[in-house]
Amino acid sequence: MTATAALPAPPDEEPADEAPPLRRTPARKRLVPYWLLLPGILWLIVFFAAPLVYQASTSLQTGSLEEGFKVTWHLATYWDALAEYWPQFVRSVAYAAVATALCLLLGYPLAYLIALKAGRWRNVLMILVIAPFFTSFLIRTLAWKTILADGGPVVGALNALHILDLTSALGITEGHRVLATPLAVVCGLTYNFLPFMVLPLYTSLERIDPRLHEAAGDLYARPVTTFRRVTFPLSMPGVVAGTLLTFIPAAGDYINAELLGSTDQKMIGNVIQSQFLRVLDYPTAAALSFILMAAILAMVTLYIRKSGTEDLV
Repeated sequence: MTATAALPAPPDEEPADEAPPLRRTPARKRLVPYWLLLPGILWLIVFFAAPLVYQASTSLQTGSLEEGFKVTWHLATYWDALAEYWPQFVRSVAYAAVATALCLLLGYPLAYLIALKAGRWRNVLMILVIAPFFTSFLIRTLAWKTILADGGPVVGALNALHILDLTSALGITEGHRVLATPLAVVCGLTYNFLPFMVLPLYTSLERIDPRLHEAAGDLYARPVTTFRRVTFPLSMPGVVAGTLLTFIPAAGDYINAELLGSTDQKMIGNVIQSQFLRVLDYPTAAALSFILMAAILAMVTLYIRKSGTEDLV
């Protein structure tokens, strides 16, 4: 028998380092984010929530300016306002939708050029897009009265090309003039809100990785196919944001219809303005405002869900 050598004893294991005790964050530090949010919350409460509640109570009042208005929960005001002014609602949505579509058709090529093709001229073109904001909205709209004047060069050229005959047959102009017609109102809306379409589109297009276009070219994709399968799908967040930023204010606008249109082109914003400042029927004006807000909110929610843009849902 051979003696078996004793195996050496394993070395004593060192005790594992104990985890440091958890330190509780002081209450002051935990409240810092809420203190930073407090100014914005107060701003929203004072200038959004409180006026909204007051507007809601106004829409449920009855009375007159001489006798005073009292909250009587008169919900019929909403139905009466909608039954009387539904043509202005439809007209507002139609004008805003057409103007938004025109802004997209005009703004997308411009944003594409600035983001992907402008090179060293990019900043100059961006300044030209933003430059109208340095002028009053009212002055910009008044300028279109001069541009579309009956004796102006624009109307003269349209008459010479017999374009106004076609637009008159379509019902968007009247005779040989453009002012005081639906075309004038839509032109004003398109011009005034075009930057709201271009800027989100530019931001979305500028974020696209150029290597994706190179990869599409390496796979023998034609430029049209590259745009359809790569560029446009990746720019959808900008398309959705731009259409929302254009449609929402355009639907509630009243300056363009007031200055460029006639009584036949009044939008719901003109009715609300008239009810508040001229007729002094505050409950009807408040009810119309809430109906417009609810309608726009419903359309925007449906549009975002149907667009499938996860960044905005």
